[in-house]
Formats: sequence, structure tokens, C-alpha cells
Amino acid sequence: MSAVPNRKPATKPADDTPGGAWTSDADRWQAVTSRDARADGAFFYAVRTTGVFCRPSCASRLPRRENIEFFAVADAARAAGYRECKRCRPGGLPRELEIVRRARAALEADPQQRLTLAQLGEAVHLSPFHLQRLFKRVLGVSPRQYQAARRGAVLRDALGEGADVTRASADAGFGSSSRLYHSVPGELGMAPSAYRRKGAGLTIRYAATPTPIGFVLIAATSKGICRIAFGDDAATLAAALTEDFSNARCIEDHAAVAPFVAQVDAYLHGRRERFDLPLDIAATAFQQRVWDALQRIPYGETRSYTQIAETLGAPRAVRAVASACASNPVALAIPCHRVVQKSGSLAGYRWGLERKAALIDAEARAGEIQPGAPRADAAQAGGRGASGTAAKETRSATDRAGTPETAA
Repeated sequence: MSAVPNRKPATKPADDTPGGAWTSDADRWQAVTSRDARADGAFFYAVRTTGVFCRPSCASRLPRRENIEFFAVADAARAAGYRECKRCRPGGLPRELEIVRRARAALEADPQQRLTLAQLGEAVHLSPFHLQRLFKRVLGVSPRQYQAARRGAVLRDALGEGADVTRASADAGFGSSSRLYHSVPGELGMAPSAYRRKGAGLTIRYAATPTPIGFVLIAATSKGICRIAFGDDAATLAAALTEDFSNARCIEDHAAVAPFVAQVDAYLHGRRERFDLPLDIAATAFQQRVWDALQRIPYGETRSYTQIAETLGAPRAVRAVASACASNPVALAIPCHRVVQKSGSLAGYRWGLERKAALIDAEARAGEIQPGAPRADAAQAGGRGASGTAAKETRSATDRAGTPETAA
């Protein structure tokens, strides 16, 4: 019997681009023989003689080439009858999570430094292609989106503490002021100086009106809707608005927001399924992805928090999805009420579960009516009015975030 060959020292593959990143069996075998950790997660190899499958970087003794086969994912190896190697544990995520942790640390170390994907991959010893895929699978956003969100967070913190806009933008890594103001819609949702002063310099026009499920307040800047909120009385809703934008000029102006009120009223009475509302809201990169996914849920249908996370390519980000739903500032326009637990039960609506149930019921019943037939009033469809049966608006963390999927 010939001796089993020893592994070669780790070497860098000739082609570290997505097109040449271990796409052939020859490339994969080279990665296995060199214990190339950058290939971990890109594929797995299984040993026919032992019945186990491993990561490319596994420190176990190298098997003969004719005794191994390759799999793109761990589940495929399991389906073929192989069990996990107890040494490298290919079925879990510990090593992948450590890679992402180190990548995050590198991105957060210096906000002023804009790392390219290639530089970040070099720092964590993973190819750019596989780092991008792994980072997005674990966190739900790309390294570039994460870095942009971190710059926005640093900027918001500095402005909130009263720092000068020019200094704050430089410290956050925006460089020139022109770059800051070009990026700001995605970073803050409003001008930096206005954010710094809690809306100073902004004029926000609003109106609160009764609906079948309580009062609704609609507020808008010159750019678009910045808030749609439900509550039990107009005064409480107005007080919350002026507190959040304490330095803005908040004006009660029914005429200015009348077109927006008309759309919300038509929706609540079953005469409208979609909104045509310009929005002026702040969002992180991940929040924006979640909110975009919510807006794609068809009228009259629901999705679970898990389904939304899977749609984003981040199946483990269920609680992050729930948090994004809870932070939605514009009810109905971004239909977070259409997200439920996997079991179908309701959880986590910041404006009250009674209202969430009423909205879902109204949409479901309106969708059953034949085209051309008069639609039922939302109060009849939902069976809940503004008489106090709707749950009071609460800002507690429990009601805002709920407990998604825990009962599923």
C-alpha cells in the first residue's frame, strides 16, 4: 500500500476571482491539498472510504483523490449519506461567523478608510467572491452596504451630540461635503444639519383624522411623508410628532396633507390597494431592504418574518427583520402589518395588535369581492372601530418588536 501523501503548504489559487474560484474539480482538489481556508463555505469534500465530509481546510489526513467527491453545499453531502467530520465540523457556522466578525471589525476600525472588497478579503483570508456571499448570508447586507450604514451611524451620533457638520462628515468618512450631501438621502433621510437639530430648519405639516380603527396622523415635509401613525386620540399623536421633531416647525395643516389623507381613507374603506405616496424617511441599508420587501407583499396576503428573511438571502436574520418592521415610521405605506409569525398568529405591531388584525381582515375580505362589486367598509370588514377596542399605542420594546417566530 502506497503512503498517503502529505498536504502541500497553503498557496494562493492562481485565479482569485469569482470565475476561477474553485469552480472545477481540479481547483477544488488544489484547495483541499493546500488546506485553503478561503475555500471554506465554497464547497465541501466527502471521503468514500470513511463516510465523512469535510471543509477544504480540514486538518485531517489527506485522502486519495479517487476516494473523494465534491459537494456545493453541506446538505447535499448529507443527502448522499455522508456524516459531518468531527474535527472541522463542516455543518455549522462557527468559523463563518468568526470570519464575518473579523470583517466587521475591519470595517468598523476606521470609518474614514473605505476598504475595497479585495482588501477586506485579504484581511480575513477569503476570496472577495466568497466573502461577499458569506457576509450577505450572515448579516443580510453586503460589506459595502454595512460600511455605508456604519458611516451613517457615526454621522448621526456626532450630529446628535452637536458636532459641526463639516467635522462630523469628515470623521464619519464622507470626505467632502459634496459627497456627504450626495449620500445623505440613503444615510439619514434628511439634510445633516436638520438631523443634527432634530428637524431644525424643516417645516412639517400634519393632520390627524378619525378612521375605523382609531385616529391616524399623517405628517409630511416638502419632500414627502415622514410619518403615518395610528393612535387613540389626535392630541397624543401630535405630541409624539413634536417630541421626535422638537426643533422642526410642526404645523397642523389639513389642506396640505389632504391628498395623502384621501389615499389612506380610500385604503381603509377598501377602495385602494396601493399607495402613491412620496416618502421622506430615514433607513439603514438593512431596514431599506426589509421595507422594500414589505412593499412587494401583495394586497390581501401575508408573509412570515422567516419568509422575509429568506427573501433577503439572510434566513438567520429573523429578529433583525422584526426590528426593521417595528421601526417602520409610515404605517400602511410600508405594510408591516402583513408580516406575521410562521404559525400565522400575530405579533409585534407598534400601533396595536387589534389594528393589525383589523387591517389584515379588511384586506382579506376586500380581496374576496368580485371586480366591479361595491366593497365593504373597512369598519365592517375589520369589525373593530375607534371606540376603544383598538389597543393603545405603546412604545415599549416588547410591543414594538414582538416575539417573532418564537411560537412558530
